[in-house]
Amino acid sequence: MARIRSANTAPEKLIRSLLFSAGYRFRLYAKDLPGRPDIIFRSRKKAIFVNGCFWHQHQGCRKATLPATNQAYWLPKLERNKCRDAEVILKLQKMGWGVLTIWECELKDSQILMRRLKDFLAP
Repeated sequence: MARIRSANTAPEKLIRSLLFSAGYRFRLYAKDLPGRPDIIFRSRKKAIFVNGCFWHQHQGCRKATLPATNQAYWLPKLERNKCRDAEVILKLQKMGWGVLTIWECELKDSQILMRRLKDFLAP
């Protein structure tokens, strides 16, 4: 688990590349916001989280499997991640921020992803 990154992951880099090439400018990992969103747009009050399907247990995704061994450790850990995600999104929304979660499995089609990002960032 020491090799698992929490920042600058390949999915994040792909999304940042798409956003930058479309002319969007953003900030990364705002420490002053709940949950330290991966990408933020302060002037628009928009936050983007890029979640791994396994670590955040994407509902209905084939990558969100549960390990067969040591379930006494993994089940509570993954459940805490899901609860924390929901709490962070609620806090940000109460602060007036728009929140978008992009899942690892949604990165296959960059055209659909870009359309989704543009719709989210539209004023």
